[in-house]
Amino acid sequence: MSVLADLEALAAGAAAGTTHFNVHIDQLRSSVDPATARAAAVLILFGVLDSRPADFSAEAVPGDVDVLLVERAATLNDHPGQVAFPGGSVDASDASVVAAALREAEEETGLDPAGVRVLGALPPVGLPVSNFLVTPVLGWWDKPTPVDVVDYGESASVFRVPVADLLNPENRRTAVLPGRKGAPRTPAFLVNGVLVWGFTGIILSSLLDELGWTQPWDEGREIVPKL
Repeated sequence: MSVLADLEALAAGAAAGTTHFNVHIDQLRSSVDPATARAAAVLILFGVLDSRPADFSAEAVPGDVDVLLVERAATLNDHPGQVAFPGGSVDASDASVVAAALREAEEETGLDPAGVRVLGALPPVGLPVSNFLVTPVLGWWDKPTPVDVVDYGESASVFRVPVADLLNPENRRTAVLPGRKGAPRTPAFLVNGVLVWGFTGIILSSLLDELGWTQPWDEGREIVPKL
């Protein structure tokens, strides 16, 4: 199967209620009260690397694609300086969580939503630190457009990370928060000169596991994030 077929199968499984994620996702899902948590959505956008032909999607394998990420501004109140998927709160004017994810992605990165093929929404995941219930929206970049920081008050950088770099066992770590007894250990990635950890690291790791793309890696290689 190709990458696109794998993603479509994952989205179909989510719609049918048969998608399963690992224990980290289960812990997050039960960590907030849906009745009081704020709704949010993020866009998990995969696309073919610029070095590959534009019509290559039908044959693409994991090493041929990348995923869009943003580094949040260090001045933000929630999760400052952390790497995240484009996204944010669902506004009253948003028609759906999908609409919210696309709107936020456009506002943060300047991408053209018309070039995004929405494959489906994954089960909502709790973000207890800021009391959000976040719906990951899975997308495929049919027509990639240039992306960059739109508002430096919101983002420090916008970048596309090759999935091959995420899968490379040399780039995998386990993030451990300093001085916090019983703090959760989360999957992490050292890519593009930054550490992807916490909520985004958990989602990425679980997604790669679910897709069957993960390569064996040493979970004993720990790293302490800078807070």
